[in-house]
Amino acid sequence: MTISSGSHSRRSSRTPRSAAESRRRSQAGLAARALLLAAVLGGLAVALAGDDRSDSPNAEPAGVEGPLDLDRSELLGFVKQGFRGRTDFSRHEVPLSDFVPAGPPRNGIPAIDEPRFVSVRQAERFLSPPEPVAVVELGGKARAYPLQILVWHEIVNDRVAGRPVAVTYCPLCNSTVAFSRSLGGRTLDFGTTGVLRNSDLVMYDRQSFTWWQQLTGEGVVGQLTGRRLKPLGSQILSWRRF
Repeated sequence: MTISSGSHSRRSSRTPRSAAESRRRSQAGLAARALLLAAVLGGLAVALAGDDRSDSPNAEPAGVEGPLDLDRSELLGFVKQGFRGRTDFSRHEVPLSDFVPAGPPRNGIPAIDEPRFVSVRQAERFLSPPEPVAVVELGGKARAYPLQILVWHEIVNDRVAGRPVAVTYCPLCNSTVAFSRSLGGRTLDFGTTGVLRNSDLVMYDRQSFTWWQQLTGEGVVGQLTGRRLKPLGSQILSWRRF
């Protein structure tokens, strides 16, 4: 196999997979907690799951139980309980009525922190040539994050070429956007709020508990309302093209 990190082209010879190999590949694809990220680091490496980090050692429980027969405003009220005392809801650039509870509570879809890496050979066990991956290039290095994993986590707090990066994916929009996690002299870490706006993922940062729109990178509720995250080059490619 030869790999070019510049053009992302790849040539390889493969033999048909056995039934056992096919089953193993299927099982690997369903292992949501085992994050496997393909990455080019000078040569090429592939990332394996990191840890799911809570907001702080003394963080309140993310979930807030409530009845299911409530209207939209009441459901949003239950979501807001998970941010009580942390997010400044008096500051917002869009109407709070724009937000729709997505089902899971805050961090109910857990972001990935500090991803680990595995070899390309291991990635080949579960990545087929046409499978989509989110690709981020920075500082001459490239990493590919399989959508089969991102769909379970939606956010990866990573470092590429030494720079803090958030790789985000909204399954409803099929949108992948990467941002710099550096803002105003500090590094932000992101998690999921449990709400949507215009059917798009709404993130929050664990430092200020500001809510951020995934497609635009704009702070829409909270302390950093009106600020924007710096977007980084990213795209969705097939594993073959990467």
